[in-house]
Amino acid sequence: LSQEILDRLTEAYRRLRNTFRYLLGNLYDFNPSEDRVSYDELLELDRWAVHKLQELAEEVLQSYRRFEYHSIYQAVYNFCVLTLSSFYLDIVKDRLYVSAPKSKERRSAQTVLSEILEYLVRIVSPVIPFTADEVWGYLPSDGRPPSVHADAFLPVKEEWKDAALMERWEMLLNVRREVTKALEAARKQKIVGHPLDASVLLALPLGLARDLEDYREELRSICIVSGMEFMDEGGLDGGYESQDYPGLLIKVMASPHPKCERCWVHDPTVGQDKGHPALCRRCASIVQELDLRP
Repeated sequence: LSQEILDRLTEAYRRLRNTFRYLLGNLYDFNPSEDRVSYDELLELDRWAVHKLQELAEEVLQSYRRFEYHSIYQAVYNFCVLTLSSFYLDIVKDRLYVSAPKSKERRSAQTVLSEILEYLVRIVSPVIPFTADEVWGYLPSDGRPPSVHADAFLPVKEEWKDAALMERWEMLLNVRREVTKALEAARKQKIVGHPLDASVLLALPLGLARDLEDYREELRSICIVSGMEFMDEGGLDGGYESQDYPGLLIKVMASPHPKCERCWVHDPTVGQDKGHPALCRRCASIVQELDLRP
């Protein structure tokens, strides 16, 4: 093998191992038999993630049947880098690190991390057998064989696929990409540093405004900004003009609100709780709840 191929394989292995470490690290207090959230109660972003997981499982199982190992490597690598690291895990870290430990929001995300871990460790076990068995040893042992190699691949769960949800989220992801371009331009102009320093105004054409109406808070969260406000088309002067969505104008400004020291979101409620003056209302209530636990 050439040095270039060896370097690529090494990078893929490191990425996969780091993904396993991240998943295990965020499941330290998660007991699947007690804390799992049913599919119907998962947050919509989490249902999007398990749909993508089923697509991965389907693709990989077909590749194993055809002995196309290069396809397995590519599919798993892209899932870890593009689906997880660059998108899903980047968004849910707020819920994992900031939400109350036993809240539905955090348990919903942990349920998905648990499912991803269960599928991934089996999928890669023929390719990296020792690492897969090492990961297996950290999983809950109830009713589990002593080695991943004594178990079978998990079947694709068709009931976890949702074509309508994927269509809606494709639209949200497209808008997110446009917001990301606007944020990058604002960083170059030194208007903001981190995306959470930003407050974003969206001037939306009528059709897009209608499609996004129920996703105001969701879009703020997936764009990882501190504020997002919708305006009618033509109601914004200046900003980044989308080439893919005619009429969509995006203006990025530095948030005028103070920064919460716990979640890093700039929020107008920071300082309103006298007992926790450096925290926003959400974080103050969570900290107070944790302080009152027996």
